[in-house]
Amino acid sequence: MSVIATVTEKNTASLEGKAQMDKSSAFDMQSHADMKAYETIGKPFVKNSKMSARNVNVFYGEKQAILDVSLDIGRNEVLAMIGPSGCGKSTFLRTLNRMNDIIPICEVRGEITLDGEDIYESDQDTVMLRARVGMVFQKPNPFPKSIYENVAYGPRIHGLAHSTAEMDEIVESSLRRAGLFEEVKDQLDKPGTGLSGGQQQRLCIARAIAVSPEVILMDEPCSALDPIATARIEELIDELKENYTIAIVTHSMQQAARVSQRTAYFHLGKLIEVGDTKEIFTMPRHQLTENYITGRFG
Repeated sequence: MSVIATVTEKNTASLEGKAQMDKSSAFDMQSHADMKAYETIGKPFVKNSKMSARNVNVFYGEKQAILDVSLDIGRNEVLAMIGPSGCGKSTFLRTLNRMNDIIPICEVRGEITLDGEDIYESDQDTVMLRARVGMVFQKPNPFPKSIYENVAYGPRIHGLAHSTAEMDEIVESSLRRAGLFEEVKDQLDKPGTGLSGGQQQRLCIARAIAVSPEVILMDEPCSALDPIATARIEELIDELKENYTIAIVTHSMQQAARVSQRTAYFHLGKLIEVGDTKEIFTMPRHQLTENYITGRFG
């Protein structure tokens, strides 16, 4: 299984926990009816999209967590998804590489495409999909292996290196792109779990990019980190967008303002407003967006 597809028990529990949060916070019938009155405003679509979602609905059993979301993610841009806890932003993020498939009661309807190809086609290889659309989780989850083997795991199972020299090059290049090589170059044989929290998260990013993904999904990647480690991850995101398309879920509006070019605001499973980040934070067009940004709820 791909390193991107591999989900540890901790991550599985985290995903299921988030699913339960979204499920418990999913709108009841009255709220559902109310939310139908809202149409997404702003700029949900872009000319040069890498991924596109059209009329996406997500259900946990009988409860609906995502309601008719249509949204593009542009090439080499950082799209931030914000909103109150349980609003569905993490659920939507997980639809982008079919990570919701591991939740038995979850059903996804609608169309999501990567370079124009529907990722939910029945013959879609989800292992290969998750190699193309990688994910970095909320809590760092290095494998119980050496730093070197954490990064080499994906390329090895995908056959991306045909010699030790090639693998060494992939590992070093990935660690450099994650801004970690200089800090760990003399301890590559040491356990990845022995690194600091911020270093572990950068190791996980190096592990994700080692298989040359096209899109990187980040689910609150800095929520467990201190301000210094958070700043380093944010610098890294800014550097990575030169080569990757990035979608990030964050509870920090300051972080969204710092790292993203476009911001999408979710509320009760509905995509309320999308636009250039500066405009969203300085001139929001929807009252719900303004209320959230100004701290009236959330």
